[in-house]
Amino acid sequence: MWPKTAPGALAGIRICDFTGQLAGAGATKILAALGAEVIRIEDPVRQGRWDILRGTQPFVGEHRGIEAGGSFNNHNAGKLGITLNLRDDRAKELLAELVAVSDAVTENFAAGVMDRLGFGYEALRGFKPDIVYVSNNGFGASGPYTSFRSWGPIAQAVSGLTFQSGLPDLPPAGWGYSFMDHTGAYYMAIAIGMALFHRRRTGEGQWVDLACIEAAGTLHGAASLDFTVNGRPARRPEMPNSNRSQSPAMAPHGIFACSGDDEWVAIAVRHDEDWQRFIDAVDESWTADERWQRLAGRLAYEDELERLVGKWTATRARHDVSQQLIAAGVPAAPVLRPSERIDGDPRTEDWGLWITVPHSEVGDTRVEGLPVRLSETDWAIGRAAPCLGEDNQYVFGEVLGRNEDEIAALAAEGVI
Repeated sequence: MWPKTAPGALAGIRICDFTGQLAGAGATKILAALGAEVIRIEDPVRQGRWDILRGTQPFVGEHRGIEAGGSFNNHNAGKLGITLNLRDDRAKELLAELVAVSDAVTENFAAGVMDRLGFGYEALRGFKPDIVYVSNNGFGASGPYTSFRSWGPIAQAVSGLTFQSGLPDLPPAGWGYSFMDHTGAYYMAIAIGMALFHRRRTGEGQWVDLACIEAAGTLHGAASLDFTVNGRPARRPEMPNSNRSQSPAMAPHGIFACSGDDEWVAIAVRHDEDWQRFIDAVDESWTADERWQRLAGRLAYEDELERLVGKWTATRARHDVSQQLIAAGVPAAPVLRPSERIDGDPRTEDWGLWITVPHSEVGDTRVEGLPVRLSETDWAIGRAAPCLGEDNQYVFGEVLGRNEDEIAALAAEGVI
């Protein structure tokens, strides 16, 4: 495990956080792991209404309820949690005080929600002139689609990603889980860091407007380039086929079934030199066919070549195939299940990506760390996601200066 030799790189930064689900919460989780104090704000009355992941499956162990949502606990690990009923003017006053002592306000509501709450960018600047305000939603805060709301699969469809998925001669399959949200979260984390860096240099805050639809557009660069330069659409005969490499052209290149139930291996023969190594490793008579000796021939008869490679792998274990090819110098790897990457893989264990942190209600909880290491200011996650209002005493007391009686009264009256 890497030693944490200094406070996190973002130590001393305070984030007033309204984000939820993944596209926003994933971004502020990164900041929290890197040392920022992220204070997540939730509604004490409409519990879990904004972030539906708070109380939905998969759950942590046998626990159920608004504190046990597995995805919520993963995306919010390392953060503090407070409650504010922003329908009450007293809660709005508390929020204004919190903004005044924060460095950034982050949210991924639909466009206009923060304005309706009275905390749009111009209002925030009144509380803190150099505040960094980051809004992240499907269609952004400006442009012709500002009023549109989105959900992960909808945003992916509009972005063009859904259309590109699938196999030849089959309709678009979509991507299932909202992987696009991860991209939005990564861009959001980078944008927050850059805005804070700019403020450090100039003393100037700013509004960062992020649209997940546009972030998703960065994920199909090859298709966009192909259309722009060659006029070719993403879906055409034999396309898409993610089991082959068109750029650069390779063959065989794909995922092949092995012996056992749902066992697979990935093989990438990059060029003719790799093919010669493949021949030596496989030692099958069909590999001597003149058609396979040059890339052009392998591409011209790719269907038949893949059938023969698949026939060879089908009787062998995935790990055996990959090791045999790797030993010969051919790129190959067993197709691992996510569970195999979490448990039992020495590479993952050595990296320390999956860590166990304490949760005040559901006990020890396993969460995802960051896939990066910093030798001097490494990331650290010391706690699981906060329970609803778990840090009210600290934030309203130590940060905002309210005494215990005042905090108790605010809670009793439904303000917090």
